[in-house]
Amino acid sequence: MQYIENTEIYELLLKHHIIGYFHYVDNILIMYREDHTNIYDILDCFNNLTPSMKFTLEEEKDKKLNFLDITISKEQNIFSVDIFRKPTTTDVIIPNDSYHPIERKLAAIRYFYKRMTTYILSPDNLQKENIKRQYILVNNNYDTSISKKASNKKNKTSKQQNGQNLHMLENKRIYH
Repeated sequence: MQYIENTEIYELLLKHHIIGYFHYVDNILIMYREDHTNIYDILDCFNNLTPSMKFTLEEEKDKKLNFLDITISKEQNIFSVDIFRKPTTTDVIIPNDSYHPIERKLAAIRYFYKRMTTYILSPDNLQKENIKRQYILVNNNYDTSISKKASNKKNKTSKQQNGQNLHMLENKRIYH
C-alpha cells in the first residue's frame, strides 16, 4: 500500500484535485470539493490500481460520518468532531477489584482521558465525554479520583497534540 500511495495514488490525488488524503492502516479519508471532484471516478481509479484490493465508499449521512472512534460533522464549511462508540460497545474495562496489575487497569483510564483531551471537542461534547468516562469508571468499581492520577501520569503532552488524530477512518473505505 505504501508503494502504491507514493507512486500511483499521489498522482490520482493531484489529478482529481483532492484537498486531503489521510489513512490509518487500511482506512482512508479523502476530503474534496464536490464541484471539482467526482468521488465515484476516484473510487474506480482506486479499484483499478491493483486487483487484490477492493475499495468501498461510505458517504456521509445527515452531514455526519463515523470513522474509527470519531464522528465528523459538517455544518456549512465547518467540521466538528465527537467521540463515536459503536452500538455494541459495552464500556466494560478491567474492573478495579480484579487481580490484574494496576498498570493494565490504568491503561484504559488513560486511553479514555487522552482521547477526550486530544480531539478538538466542542465544550458540550467534551462535557458529555467526561460524564461518560466517569460513568465507565463507576460501573467498573473505580473511585473517579483515579482518573486524575492516571491522566497526570502519561498525558502531559496531549494538549500539544490536540486534533492530530482526526485523520483516522475505516476499513478500506474512501470517506467524503
